[in-house]
Amino acid sequence: MPETDDAPRRGDRSQSRRSDGQRARGGAFGGPGASGREAPLYGALDLGTNNCRLLIARPSRDGFRVVDSFSRIVRLGEGLSRTGRLDDAAMERAYEALVLCGERVAKKGVDSSRLMAVATQACRQADNGAAFIERVRVGTGLKLRVIDPVEEARLAVEGCLNLFDQSAEAVLVVDVGGGSTELSWLRKRDGGFALAGWMSAPMGVVTLAERHPEPAGALDDWYEAMVTDMGAAIASAPVDPALREVFTGGRAHLVGTSGAITSLAGIHLGLRRYQRNLVDGLWMTRGDCEKAADTLKRLGPAGRAAESCIGPDRADLVLAGAAIMEAIQRAWPSERVRVADRGLREGLLLQQMREDRKPKRRPRRRSRGASPPRADGAPG
Repeated sequence: MPETDDAPRRGDRSQSRRSDGQRARGGAFGGPGASGREAPLYGALDLGTNNCRLLIARPSRDGFRVVDSFSRIVRLGEGLSRTGRLDDAAMERAYEALVLCGERVAKKGVDSSRLMAVATQACRQADNGAAFIERVRVGTGLKLRVIDPVEEARLAVEGCLNLFDQSAEAVLVVDVGGGSTELSWLRKRDGGFALAGWMSAPMGVVTLAERHPEPAGALDDWYEAMVTDMGAAIASAPVDPALREVFTGGRAHLVGTSGAITSLAGIHLGLRRYQRNLVDGLWMTRGDCEKAADTLKRLGPAGRAAESCIGPDRADLVLAGAAIMEAIQRAWPSERVRVADRGLREGLLLQQMREDRKPKRRPRRRSRGASPPRADGAPG
């Protein structure tokens, strides 16, 4: 989907879509009226290699209700794979977007204790990533926390849990970023899904597109080269080989969470404008994904830029995303993939809301006459 400023999605619920009767996770603040006052606002900010995204939401019984959202392509990782540093122009683009995020957070009155702000691959990898994080802190007041790939993948899974088909034996969650792709394999155990394997491939839409500049003319060989490159990056997945049989046997499915799969979904549906309610939770077949990629190849750069579900900012990246998805679908065959217009930000919100719901432990009362413990922990 095009990554531009989003209009506020008032009333939009996350985690409200059920999968085969599964109850959505993350809700129990009761919502407005449950205790005579509205639940507090939470914010989740994700600065990635390609995008800067903000979500502001209020807890509800079935998860949370979105109050405001923002998304802008900043290409923070542009050129990073060649130089090892964040480019000055890229940092300016990201900084400007973060200023706007800070203004929205302040306008909505989100308390700093309920704002989770993270940065991912570009800031992890860049020699000057820490310096940029500090500049953002001083200039905007936003305290970005650089998370590692393990946490990034876990949060993406958290945000997509209720899109899992409960009749499946296994699920592969694919989070395609700008600079890396996180893959999480989960297997059905004891009525739920448990992590069975994980990897972070150092290849995302920005890095893959920079490695394979789009040629003029026929694109089939160029596209196949990207698929092969990504296939090599995930060939050594640290997963039990027996799990692959679950996929080849048709007893598993994929969940795609990123612009890579939502763009394919928009093309597949023939949307004149991007509609999240039609895309999020959509089931696509492997053939649907391949047909959408073929359509994108035929459109060419100008045609892709004119598509409302892609736009000029993503016209040169969307086929790299399609190639990443195809490489994964070849390596882990599955006829079905579920589209998730959700992921890390939603995972951050649900995690913090769950933590805040936990009952606070009361300090133990000392009996009368008892002496307080000494600083070294020995009895008084």
